[in-house]
Amino acid sequence: MSEGHHHHHHGHRHHKEKPAGETDYKKEEKHHKHKESVGKLGAVAAGAFALHEKHKAKKDPEHAHSHKIKEEIAAAVAVGAGGYALHEHHKKKEAKKKY
Repeated sequence: MSEGHHHHHHGHRHHKEKPAGETDYKKEEKHHKHKESVGKLGAVAAGAFALHEKHKAKKDPEHAHSHKIKEEIAAAVAVGAGGYALHEHHKKKEAKKKY
């Protein structure tokens, strides 16, 4: 490296070290909020796909059974994703309470 040129590390923050075992509850809250949003998005997407397959079952009677099975699977995934979102919502509330 030639004289006068230095590397600058922009955006690098110096944080105080946390003692071992100490949790950053604000960070944990944000993490659960993100996962809750992902769960909601999954529930909406799976629900939309279930409705799409229900529509296809009506329009395509020859393959109605296949579409009905896909619809039921998508509906089950939507319920599961909704449950996951609810679980993360409660985890987020716990972290917020501790903060």
